[in-house]
Amino acid sequence: MGEVISGKVIAEEIREEIKRSIEDAKDKGYRVPCLVTILVGNDGGSIYYLNNQRKLCEKLGLESKAILLEENIKEEELISLIKKLNEDKTVDGIMLQLPLPKNFNEALVTNSISPEKDVDGLTDYNNGKFYKGQDAFVPCTPRSVLHLIKSTGVDIKGKNAVVIGRSNIVGKPVAQLLLNENATITICHSKTQNIKEVCKNADIIVVAIGRPLFLDDSFVKEGAIVIDVGTSSVDGKITGDVDFEKVINKSGHLTPVPGGVGAVTTTLLLKNTCEAWEKNVY
Repeated sequence: MGEVISGKVIAEEIREEIKRSIEDAKDKGYRVPCLVTILVGNDGGSIYYLNNQRKLCEKLGLESKAILLEENIKEEELISLIKKLNEDKTVDGIMLQLPLPKNFNEALVTNSISPEKDVDGLTDYNNGKFYKGQDAFVPCTPRSVLHLIKSTGVDIKGKNAVVIGRSNIVGKPVAQLLLNENATITICHSKTQNIKEVCKNADIIVVAIGRPLFLDDSFVKEGAIVIDVGTSSVDGKITGDVDFEKVINKSGHLTPVPGGVGAVTTTLLLKNTCEAWEKNVY
């Protein structure tokens, strides 16, 4: 049976690092980091996420502010608000909850965030630097995936890695992060032929397509690392893209859902905020 990669345990290790760095800064007389999250509309899932984020900030010593806006706010008003936050020296990180309502130009609004405060790595500026191999904020979910893979102790260099999904926020950046680690990358998607055969040769599989229980043991070679990014609601239960019960018996390492990628992602958002804060206060 494969080893379960506990995102909760790994997240707790990162949280202790964050907490210590903030306590040390406070002892030296510095202010604490501040993260501002903007939500347009009243999506229940997003509000639930914001509440959890606020609780975690409070636990670790960060200041957290949530700005909840009506769905009928004008685009120029939202951009004006973001620009004010850009200029506020007491704000270190700005997170814009996506997706925005359909009447917004998402790219235009996102790119109004200052790259120095773009702690979720959404702007074209940070994306451009990232894909050129330069220092930049990396989207937190892909960064979480890489962190979980590295936690296994397996050397990524030279490994065959398959990423199922080609979204701009998960699939593509995950592939780039693995490429940066000198893995050999194959990206699969809805038009890929013989996807099962492709996966059977993979040492590492990352699944991010939002299709519950899509990947079973017939896709997986013995001992492979499998990272499940999917979160879908099935009969009121959060379910991943991987059939956990089948794959755990064949994989070497496997993330659960929940308790895997998602558990680390929010923590890394706060870590990014602290990195932005350190550049501001030191």
